[in-house]
Amino acid sequence: MKNSQIYIVLIGVMLLWGVNVSALKVLVDHFAPITITAVRIFTAASMVFIILFFMKKIRLPQREEWGLVIGGAFTSVVAHHYFLSDGLAKTSAANGGLILGLGPLLTAVLSVIILKEKLTIWRLSGFLLGGIGVGFTVLAGSGGLGQVSIGDMEILLAILSQVFSFIIIKKASEKMDARLLTGYMLLIGSLFLLLIALWKEPNGITSLCTGSVSIWLIFLFSALFATAIGHMVYNSMIQKIGAAGASIFLNLNTFFSLIGAGLFLGEKLLPAHFIGLIFIVLGVSLGSGALEYYVRSMRKMGTEDKGVE
Repeated sequence: MKNSQIYIVLIGVMLLWGVNVSALKVLVDHFAPITITAVRIFTAASMVFIILFFMKKIRLPQREEWGLVIGGAFTSVVAHHYFLSDGLAKTSAANGGLILGLGPLLTAVLSVIILKEKLTIWRLSGFLLGGIGVGFTVLAGSGGLGQVSIGDMEILLAILSQVFSFIIIKKASEKMDARLLTGYMLLIGSLFLLLIALWKEPNGITSLCTGSVSIWLIFLFSALFATAIGHMVYNSMIQKIGAAGASIFLNLNTFFSLIGAGLFLGEKLLPAHFIGLIFIVLGVSLGSGALEYYVRSMRKMGTEDKGVE
């Protein structure tokens, strides 16, 4: 797969995840949050294994792979989703959004330290510009940052756990198909989330009886498309271009989530949101290496043209 195709696929995943934010908002408003999250992720895991069955890709992890699979499940599913849902209930949207916006930069730093990935000045500039863009979009309608709270610390733990999961996925995908890894991570993570839900939300299972047909259709979109297919594809891209290269596209998730909120939840979009989009697009172009690759290609073509003359 060419780099241009990978970038288009990742933008598509970010669009899917952005719309999914509105879907999740509807779901947690109707059901017990941790319980519906556990059921959603378990449904997604089932979908992943059905797809892998027809692709003839299912196998048990080898002994040395189990540690990475379990580590990915706890960081990507259990810790990330638990701290995210609990933290957002205790802090402002502005604080939470800005902290989550640190994800690509933290991924880049850890990728350089742990995975020894190269980080050029171009790409570092892209991560910083993307962070500025996220700041613009989040602060646009929030009226500024709130006070630091325990919720902020939980959001920080949520994004750190996700960042570490990207590193684990990249490491594990050297030996194991990233799509199969995704299935095991979702399955194991959902079972542990269900245990947490039974502890923290005793009436959570009962709340599942209150959903209408339209709510369950939203659930199926979120579980089957955004979570199952979205994570399969995204983790495959980590396997292809690295944790840092894939993570820069997460900045687009912030903007697409705002578009989805405007279209489906009636939230207001402001000019500052589109200023943020400009920074995000610049950040993605630089951070992904796409702009750097384009400039080098133009220079190479110019050199070849001069040689012909």
